[in-house]
Amino acid sequence: MLTTKIIVLDDDPTGSQTVHSCLLLTRWDVETLIEGLRDTAPLFFILTNTRGMDAARAAAVTREVCANLKAALARLAEAEMAINPLLVSRSDSTLRGHYPVETDIIAEELGPFDAHFLVPAFFEGGRITRDSIHYLMVDGAPVPVHETEFARDSVFGYTHSYLPDYVEEKTAGRIKASQVERFTLEEVRGETLTRLRTLEGNLCCAVDAEQQSDLDHFCSQLMEAAAQGKRYLFRSAASLLTALAKLPPQPVAAESMATYVVDASPGAVLVGSHVEKSSRQLKELLGTSGVTGIEVDVDRVEGEREALLAEVLHAAARAHELGRTAVIYTSRGERSFPDQARRLAFGEAVSALLMDVVRGMPEDLGFLISKGGITSNDVLSSGLALRTSRVVGQILPGCSVVRCPPDHPRFPHLPVVIFPGNVGDDRALVTAYRRLAADSGA
Repeated sequence: MLTTKIIVLDDDPTGSQTVHSCLLLTRWDVETLIEGLRDTAPLFFILTNTRGMDAARAAAVTREVCANLKAALARLAEAEMAINPLLVSRSDSTLRGHYPVETDIIAEELGPFDAHFLVPAFFEGGRITRDSIHYLMVDGAPVPVHETEFARDSVFGYTHSYLPDYVEEKTAGRIKASQVERFTLEEVRGETLTRLRTLEGNLCCAVDAEQQSDLDHFCSQLMEAAAQGKRYLFRSAASLLTALAKLPPQPVAAESMATYVVDASPGAVLVGSHVEKSSRQLKELLGTSGVTGIEVDVDRVEGEREALLAEVLHAAARAHELGRTAVIYTSRGERSFPDQARRLAFGEAVSALLMDVVRGMPEDLGFLISKGGITSNDVLSSGLALRTSRVVGQILPGCSVVRCPPDHPRFPHLPVVIFPGNVGDDRALVTAYRRLAADSGA
């Protein structure tokens, strides 16, 4: 009997924000992929970081992952360990990302598929889909996502919250809105197995969901159809993974995450995300006892990089000596650029500086909180140079904690919080800090 493995190509490292005990891979060579496929957890993540790339580079990376994954699956099949892959292209719940680039390439390399499902609902972050319209809950009221700041993203902007129209917009009319199969709340909560069995030709399907039980019920029927031979691809946010993986409760409760802190030492917080929510959360954290704010002036990155790096590392080391948690944050605000290429290049330069900061932190650092999806990906893959890491659970809804391996050359056992930019209320960053800081009393 084939073993089903959920394989998540994650365009930043925040997709593990609803699961635990699984591997995150920052490399995708065949041997590393085989390690993920052999792991006992029902799913693993391949952190491609494609949201931080232009479309051409994202396409090339996705194609490379798929080719290596095909080779890894073939090698295991030869060793009589055949695996049935369930493929998920995990992306942002506010509809930002390289769609349909990534799903097109996955279909080309690992298809054919009978359907691909758009499931952007992310309940922990207040994202729901009703009547095929995707909403962000703001102060308890649903706001269509095209009316939010996320729709004005300079790289991934869009003008529609009604998913069929969003698909037509993003595919430049290749898939018409009228061709998108809609799974409404009434259908998701009812019997869909019969309809699921009829899908073919990689049909695009938009799925409603207002609560986790909606996806749990829908996925139970979807998995039954898959067991009968149907092949599906998913473009989703993280809540779908909860329904697919069916994991038990995490081993350490969110309120007890301080047990992972190394020697009860002070930690550090790195804030790269500049969305409005992150800025509000940062402001709350800087007003909390036990922290020292250290601003990284991004206007100095190009001309004064080495001096800026030395200043930040000196301030962080001094804070650590005083038993305080250094909160290192980029200057706030969205900069304007003449084109997408220069925006991405500037972001990469800022991130490279921040990763030098991570590499230069005190070796007895107790914990690290990384705020922002792309920032977190770079922390894991570059700053900490992790080939793999394991998610131990969530410190807050939507915020994963991973640990460095015991043989890490600088930070063995270090707990690292992956904190997406657009998750949590204004006090969420404070809550995460207090749950890790030994002297907080929280």
